[in-house]
Amino acid sequence: MAGLRERLDRLHPLFAKGGRLERFYALYEMVDTFLYSPADTTRTAPHVRDGIDLKRVMIYVWLATFPCIFMACWNTGFQANLAMAQMGIDSVDNWRQAPLHLFGVSHDPDSFWDNFVFGFWYFAPVYFVTFVVGGIWEALFAAVRNHEINEGFFATSILYTLTLPPAIPLWQAALGITFGIVVGKEVFGGTGKNFLNPALTGRAFLFFAFPAYMSGDSVWTAVDGWSAATPLGLGASDGMAAITSQLTWWDAFAGDIQGSLGSTSTLAILLGAAFLLYTRVASWRIMAGCVGGLVGITLLFNLIGSDSNAMFAMPWYWHLVIGGFAFGAVFMATDPVSASMTNTGRLIYGGLIGVMTGLVRVVNPAFPEGIMLAILFGNIFAPLIDYFVVQANVRRRQKRLAGANGSRNAKSADTVAAE
Repeated sequence: MAGLRERLDRLHPLFAKGGRLERFYALYEMVDTFLYSPADTTRTAPHVRDGIDLKRVMIYVWLATFPCIFMACWNTGFQANLAMAQMGIDSVDNWRQAPLHLFGVSHDPDSFWDNFVFGFWYFAPVYFVTFVVGGIWEALFAAVRNHEINEGFFATSILYTLTLPPAIPLWQAALGITFGIVVGKEVFGGTGKNFLNPALTGRAFLFFAFPAYMSGDSVWTAVDGWSAATPLGLGASDGMAAITSQLTWWDAFAGDIQGSLGSTSTLAILLGAAFLLYTRVASWRIMAGCVGGLVGITLLFNLIGSDSNAMFAMPWYWHLVIGGFAFGAVFMATDPVSASMTNTGRLIYGGLIGVMTGLVRVVNPAFPEGIMLAILFGNIFAPLIDYFVVQANVRRRQKRLAGANGSRNAKSADTVAAE
């Protein structure tokens, strides 16, 4: 590693200002800071509070998604192998599955190895395409603006991938991340200046541009010709009885159900949430607000009831484990750039997302899932929420100051009178 450090140092003058490769400094800086800690130090006030930087934060988020990545690979293969067993077939003619024979995969849904390897060969191409295409856009904008490549894409790429269906065409994955990076972030100035979550922006673009691929049945299983609805889709069409007839609450909590790559297992998501909270990368207030808002609106719907809408009867504990709510509340709503910044604002912001999720899921028949739209809605209102919270704090301080001044004036008057 010492030799690599020396080589990078020798290359630095070529990329520094005035060097022959100055225009490519962003690429050099990306490689250098990825391998080693930056040499820059703070020499004047204000000083850095601790040693954590943007790169470390993004790596923590990436590490927190590992349980979801694991479940994405296993569950994708499990759902596909289970479908193949029910269809009575033992192979699928698909280019993604061409390398499987090299690993001795037999498509047995009871085999952990068969499920994991099968799912990995669906997850890996989607993530690779997302990372390469998004990375190219990041490097292009960094080169044009002559600044370093922000590490924010490191987390955006994996979060975006985990929200996609397993069988999404790769060209759509590339198109969605392009929209999310360019329109959702770079046009506003890059990392730290975007007001929308770029991963969800790309996912929302695909949802409205290609609804048959993003909200249909067959796309959730990596087997052509097989159709199986997600639990939320079943609940929206046939009510709770249709859900409970096919799976238990513990099945939904564990995550061996139909759904996007990384959002099916609430258990895996909670493991990631524990890591984010331990490292203080994510805000517990936002997560608590999301859960509180969804539980509150669900209890209200249960109390009101409906003869024509079966979703009114869905209990709150089912809402928490099906669909993408848990993944959105833990990984998407807590995005430090697009979320509220004040402590009180974070609770309100999370509560707004939870309430909006319940409203979309239950009241709007066009969208069985609501967390994606709810978070984007919350992103828009986050600055306004913080504004009112700050103004309320200012008014309280002014009242305290006025009261303190009044007390001092009264004491001064009493002193003068006594003299």
